Amino acid sequence: MRESLKAAGLLDDLYHLSVRELHDDLLLLDGDGNEVATWKQDYPYDERMNHREYTRTVRLLQIEMLKMQSWVKDTGQRVVVLFEGRDAAGKGGTIKRFTKHLNPRGAQVVALSKPSERERTQWYFQRYIERLPAAGEIVLYDRSWYNRAVVERVMGFCTDEQYDYFMATTPRFERMLVDDGVQLFKLWFSVSRAEQRTRFITRVVDPLRQWKLSPTDLDSLDRWDDYTRAKENMFAHTDTPHAPWTVVRSNDKERGRIAAMQWVLSRLEYPSKDNDVVGKPDPLIVGDPDSVYEQSEREVH
Repeated sequence: MRESLKAAGLLDDLYHLSVRELHDDLLLLDGDGNEVATWKQDYPYDERMNHREYTRTVRLLQIEMLKMQSWVKDTGQRVVVLFEGRDAAGKGGTIKRFTKHLNPRGAQVVALSKPSERERTQWYFQRYIERLPAAGEIVLYDRSWYNRAVVERVMGFCTDEQYDYFMATTPRFERMLVDDGVQLFKLWFSVSRAEQRTRFITRVVDPLRQWKLSPTDLDSLDRWDDYTRAKENMFAHTDTPHAPWTVVRSNDKERGRIAAMQWVLSRLEYPSKDNDVVGKPDPLIVGDPDSVYEQSEREVH
């Protein structure tokens, strides 16, 4: 691990950092030479969301989630939410807030490990299809079939032919799901380059988070531009009218979690919806890929 950290350039950042300091913001220099917290990089707000407001809002949205789940069960709906994004972008924490009070019999989180030897010989989508919901169920994928479009592409875990086939067939695959009545949401969690680095550093220091840090994560630090190009190409091929992508800016994790929950709830018409709670998702935080992006990503060619 030490050699991996050294290769990723993180050791120097760790000399004076302790677990006690994890709640302090790490800093970077902006274009004018001023020190700013890394989470503020390319971010539309100067202050984090008030924690008391966040706690209250999340609780109210979780009540709405329960209403939605009752409707899904009573009417036989099938809901699929894909959680994608860069490493340390906040996918896992958001999934926990989505599911915290849901009945686990009707709401499942799917987080598949790398494919077995047998699974490598199957049709690529096969092991994901096996976990799709039946009537009355909600399935949340903590990374999905889009592994091929970004992680596998950047890390060289798939061939060019496999990648091209995925890009060509995924819109048709998702069209079949939607035409069959599946409510499909595709969420991409975005994080700035500096903030991603800060989150990796805290994972190294905090023993309760070290399990989240893998060699692939560390490799991604030097492959920012490659991941950006892969993500943009994925959007270009798979952001379709029947299965659009939604980007969630999550430098402020709490704002990002709320925006993601609001986005999904606002697009499902379940009984007794409290529109004052669900509200209108913040367009500065969540929206289509052309409207919500990190400026540092737009500068990659």
